[in-house]
Amino acid sequence: MSALKTMRKAALAALLLMLTNLKGAFASEIDLNVPMLDVEYNIWGLTTTGSQILGYGLIICVLGLFFGLYEFIKIKKMPAHKSMLKMSNLIYETCKTYMKQQAKLLLVLEAFIAVCIFYYFFYLNNTPLSKVITVLGWSVLGILGSYLVAWFGMRINTYANSRTAFLSLKANPYNVQNLPLRSGMSIGVLLICVELIMMIIILLFVDRDSAGACFIGFAIGESLGASALRICGGIFTKIADIGADLMKIIFRIDEDDARNPGVIADCTGDNAGDSVGPTADGFETYGVTGVALISFIVLAAGMQYTSNGSLVQMYNGIDIQARLIVWIFTMRVLMILTSLVAYWINNIGCKAVFGKAKSFNFETPLTSLVWVASIISILMTFGVSYIMIGDLGPNLWWKLSVIISCGTFAAAIIPEFTKIFTSSKSQHVQEIVNASREAGASLNIISGIIAGNFSGFWKGLVMVGLMTIAYFTSQEGLDAYMVYPTVFAFGLVAFGM
Repeated sequence: MSALKTMRKAALAALLLMLTNLKGAFASEIDLNVPMLDVEYNIWGLTTTGSQILGYGLIICVLGLFFGLYEFIKIKKMPAHKSMLKMSNLIYETCKTYMKQQAKLLLVLEAFIAVCIFYYFFYLNNTPLSKVITVLGWSVLGILGSYLVAWFGMRINTYANSRTAFLSLKANPYNVQNLPLRSGMSIGVLLICVELIMMIIILLFVDRDSAGACFIGFAIGESLGASALRICGGIFTKIADIGADLMKIIFRIDEDDARNPGVIADCTGDNAGDSVGPTADGFETYGVTGVALISFIVLAAGMQYTSNGSLVQMYNGIDIQARLIVWIFTMRVLMILTSLVAYWINNIGCKAVFGKAKSFNFETPLTSLVWVASIISILMTFGVSYIMIGDLGPNLWWKLSVIISCGTFAAAIIPEFTKIFTSSKSQHVQEIVNASREAGASLNIISGIIAGNFSGFWKGLVMVGLMTIAYFTSQEGLDAYMVYPTVFAFGLVAFGM
């Protein structure tokens, strides 16, 4: 997952750098003029507009939001032993205390960043006060979005943990592994839906001159919230883990012994580091990717250089921009449906194969889910692209689909390379175990370093290969529709992930 995030961040950094060069010293992303999205489409004989399509997408997002909440309620109502519920509630109360402290930190950070925003835009850039207030308002919404989805993820995980432990007493491995997948689907779908609802509201209901300010404020807020929650969560979980270990050493109490007060801190730290942080980070990454792509489309799509080097709009530049924005957000909305369909198909197949099995590899259902979701997403990408932008230019639809599919394929193939070096069944892990048994700590460390180096090398090679495919595809005529097509391609790879 860290490799995927590194690749995404690199692509987005290149995209934002290009945007800065385009705008120069005369304006910023706050001045983006998002075009009207009332371009017409003829889909299977039905005439509709881009705004109507996004309106339907808003309905899908609301339904997806209800799905996430419905799964949350179902998991909450599942039975568990009273001792498990008591422990789960104790962990939650500790997590709640942690989240309250995080809220205080976020208030301080928001106050600080608000001063910076006000000074930069109002005093240095002479931005109208109304736009500055808009940026500040949406930055608050961005932070609230990151914070609330993180709280939701933490809460459903504390519910799912005790219910999963109780299910394990019934000796049905399939149900034990299925419940965490359900809770993960609930978090993921709700996260995407909250993000898209906010962004579609900006596209449909905010004045065109203020949309850019809304997007940049939203991106600042969610990035700030996610950074604090991710970094603090990672620090907290390590400190809690070390604290539990120290209690074990000093007082000679096992790490997982109920008498060790570090156990609860460790469990809370695991929720903070592995639930709160990644949930907020996923919310931020999904949102910033969309803001970066919108910024590129508005600034570079439908643009061309003249003979004297100046940047001008093509005769149909506004139409190209509107169609690309509607296309991108149509696929973002359909991600909700493809995720649910993939989960449903995978659930049926795995239940038929493993439903009555007494034991099986828990990695298998998760791996099959990733591949089913990736294949459906790639097919959806090609299909939607053909319908939405098939008439925009010859072969444009499949070239953009290939670029996005490079990112989608990366999200499926990189975990496979990760498992080669980290799975409990892998040969490399067995070698490390044997090294520990036969030669002690020194050979164990060397074996681990070697496996880590191999892992980084092969995953890096996969990423470079897929980025190379995207690069050469972007050179095949995309410059007829935009400037800097390579940068757009790298942004689309990040979107595909």
